[in-house]
Amino acid sequence: MAFKLAIIGRPNVGKSTLFNRLAGRRLAIVDDTPGVTRDRRSHPARLQDLKFEVIDTAGLESAAAPTLEGRMRAQTEQAIDEADIALFMIDARAGVMPDDATFANLLRRSGKPVVLVANKMDVNAARSGVLDAWELGLGDPVEVSAEHGLGMSDLRDAIVEALGEDRALAEEPEDSVVTTDEITVGEDIEPDSEEEAVYDSSKPLRIAIVGRPNVGKSTLINALLGEERMLTGPEAGITRDSISVDWQWRGRKIKLFDTAGMRRKARVQEKLEKLSVSDGLRAVRFAEVVIVVFDATIPFEKQDLQIADLIIREGRAPVIAFNKWDLIEDRQETLAELHEKTARLLPQVRGLQAVPISAETGRGFDKLMEAVEKTHRTWNSRISTGRLNRWLEGATGQHPPPAVAGRRLKVKYITQIKTRPPGFVVSCSRPEAMPQSYVRYLMNGLRETFNLYGVPIRVALRTSDNPYAGRAKKRR
Repeated sequence: MAFKLAIIGRPNVGKSTLFNRLAGRRLAIVDDTPGVTRDRRSHPARLQDLKFEVIDTAGLESAAAPTLEGRMRAQTEQAIDEADIALFMIDARAGVMPDDATFANLLRRSGKPVVLVANKMDVNAARSGVLDAWELGLGDPVEVSAEHGLGMSDLRDAIVEALGEDRALAEEPEDSVVTTDEITVGEDIEPDSEEEAVYDSSKPLRIAIVGRPNVGKSTLINALLGEERMLTGPEAGITRDSISVDWQWRGRKIKLFDTAGMRRKARVQEKLEKLSVSDGLRAVRFAEVVIVVFDATIPFEKQDLQIADLIIREGRAPVIAFNKWDLIEDRQETLAELHEKTARLLPQVRGLQAVPISAETGRGFDKLMEAVEKTHRTWNSRISTGRLNRWLEGATGQHPPPAVAGRRLKVKYITQIKTRPPGFVVSCSRPEAMPQSYVRYLMNGLRETFNLYGVPIRVALRTSDNPYAGRAKKRR
């Protein structure tokens, strides 16, 4: 992007609301509760003719460094260092608070251009707060209402004036633009095609990291990136927004999504936690591969299995990461036990990839990413109709379909109609009478013959149209 803009201010002044408006999408969670945003989030943004990258930050608070608030402040200070310009936002209805003056001094010391923004100007009572804003010494406050979109033209002019026209209106070099095609889960394919797709490892890969609270999801992303990008700590439920970050592994572009911890639905009572879980589910639906992080010291809790089952039902490519492996003593025996439990407790997907890792020490990261790529290759598998029907002939010859109500079922042919995940249609007589046990037999045969281990597959039954169906016999 042409430049980076960070939105700075106390908690609950409307930073995330303005971020969503500039990004053009409801990305950040917005609520009346102070301190909703914790991690910094960036996204391409547009304000009239200005194109830039906007960074949403946690509310600035005076707190000691070891505390959660202190760590949130450190994240915000990193955002200020990254940005080319800062929008310092105040709540005009509340007026200038003591912390506002403290943080205004912090921004002045940074040496970055600053635009003072007086938000929540949709009520008359906010006028006195604008007058108070002059005492901050950051120039003429721009009056806006982020919620209603008021004052956006004035904000655009203030940004151009602070940065200079050459910087603010600079065109982005064409070679720096990275275009990513929209991912369509369940891509249709040409059923009659005999060509099998070649896996394209140059395409960007989308990976979501999910799990129960406090299993180490954010710590894992920080370890992969090699920097303290996500806010972490001993407190459960630190992450609220689903944050996406760009990364590269062995030259391949990857977008990582960190998500909030998912507790049992019955325990999720607060509105804010419901929004966090909903945001995490949206990230799962946007991803291709989903890494489900288990705590290796207490694995296979009921919620772990429910999360994994959700990923499978959504049709995503799942990979299990057993985190905190550095705390396990008898590793060989424990690993064999975990693999046995994975196969027994998650039978929906045979051959599920499960890798022990330690986000604290960096153990197992390469094996984890190799498992991710292998699963993604399988998830994109496409098998020609000819190979499928040669297999079907052998499978039905070895184990013919059963007879139902005295009439034997006939299986005619099979074809693949979708990828991501692989989906197949079997043409047969009386699909409604086909036992599920025989459908499972066909699914297991597909997995074994075409190496479709570790991903969900779909098998649908269809019957060919009978042109004489429903016609009564005519008497002579």
